[in-house]
Amino acid sequence: MKAWPDDVPGRVVRPDPQDPQDPQRAEALAELAASGIDLDPSRTRDDRDDRSKPDHDHPHRHSEPGSPPVIGIVGAGAVGTALGVALGRAGWPVAAVASRDPGRRERFRAAVPGARAFAEAAALVDEVELIIVAVPDDAIAVLAASLRLYSGQAMIHTSGALGAEVLFPAMAAGTQVGAFHPLVSFADTERAVTALRGATIAIEGDDDLAALLARMAEALGAVPVRLTPGSKAAYHAAAVLAAGGFVALLDAIVELGKVAGLDEAGSMAIYGRLIEQTLGNARALGVASALTGPIARGDVGTLDAHLAALRASAPAVLPLYRAAAEREIDLAVGRGLLAPEVSAELRRSLASAG
Repeated sequence: MKAWPDDVPGRVVRPDPQDPQDPQRAEALAELAASGIDLDPSRTRDDRDDRSKPDHDHPHRHSEPGSPPVIGIVGAGAVGTALGVALGRAGWPVAAVASRDPGRRERFRAAVPGARAFAEAAALVDEVELIIVAVPDDAIAVLAASLRLYSGQAMIHTSGALGAEVLFPAMAAGTQVGAFHPLVSFADTERAVTALRGATIAIEGDDDLAALLARMAEALGAVPVRLTPGSKAAYHAAAVLAAGGFVALLDAIVELGKVAGLDEAGSMAIYGRLIEQTLGNARALGVASALTGPIARGDVGTLDAHLAALRASAPAVLPLYRAAAEREIDLAVGRGLLAPEVSAELRRSLASAG
């Protein structure tokens, strides 16, 4: 890794990294250490890329046989920090974090005792066996292209939408890449750590890496699920519907509740129980069998009344209601609940409401 930046803030003369007695060097090192960055001047990035040197074949730390791998996390935001805390508590050693944000580095170090902090991901690669990339999706490909793994190392990312192939540029002989996506909301660190217990974690990787990631998920109390190759985008779209999409549905329910004189808390109290009952029915009976209401009954008059009320009092909710109703008609037809002429009439009503 590069031991020294191009300049040290507040300095005109750069310290000589070859002179351990240089007082400016010592002072600069102290400043960097105080900011939470560990810099090792004994090794450069060029050294790392020279695989012919025997003392650089495997410079990263190694775990004991049968023990969890030494982990490093790139990204000290909500996901990276929560995973660092959860893994550390589960006995999986988190040795390092890389983040260009000094505040996030410090918060991570405070939350995960013993983790070294780096400003650049390249430095972290020298320290660990398993690298978890927990940065925004759009940054993953660029980051992977800037790194090169050592033989025996693995790199995974936490994206719900991207496949493991986005990490291919970082691979070298004897390395592995994969993905580890917890189906959890990371709005708050402690709540997210708690939510990991019982949550689903989608994993990708070859058989050996997938087995390791499954053990890591289980150590967190989560349930690992291995995705079919090429299915990541569909899987993540479903997750978005289950989270953000469901929140949008709740917002529409609240808006209609206001027309009926209910505040948000009132709508959640009244309709929340119906939502919970519907979810319970879907789990027990199957999704299609849980369908009830005017669409399932073929009640065109009620549907027309709903559409008229929406046009008059909540027009912004109308597109969502129509889309859901079209899907309900498909479910009802699939169950044999609607005669063809009734389903056609329902669809005509929805089309005329647009």
